Amino acid sequence: MSLYALSKLLFDLNRNEAVKTAFKADPREVAAGYSLTEEERGALLTPDIGLLYVLGVNGQILMHFAALCGIEWSDYLQRMRDGVKTHGPVRAGIYALTTSPDEKVAG
Repeated sequence: MSLYALSKLLFDLNRNEAVKTAFKADPREVAAGYSLTEEERGALLTPDIGLLYVLGVNGQILMHFAALCGIEWSDYLQRMRDGVKTHGPVRAGIYALTTSPDEKVAG
C-alpha cells in the first residue's frame, strides 16, 4: 500500500490551490501523478471516505478532503464508522485499530 502517496495527494489538495483546481477539473489526471494502488485510486475518486480511513489516511487530512467533496461533518464521521464495518479495521497509520471489526467503534 502507498499510504504516503495517498496522504501526500490529500495534503496537496488541502494546501495547494493549483492541485485543488486541477483535481476539480480532472481528478483522474491528478491521481495519476501519485503512486497509488488501484484500491486507493478507486477510494479517492468515488470518494469513499470510509475506505480511505480504513486504508490509514489521517483524519486531520481526510476531513479536509471530505469538505472539498461537500460531505457534511456528521456524515463524514458516519462514513468512517461505516468504513470500519464494511472494510474491517484500519490497516495502517496512526489510526490502526486493535479491536476486531465486530467490536464497537468509538465515536
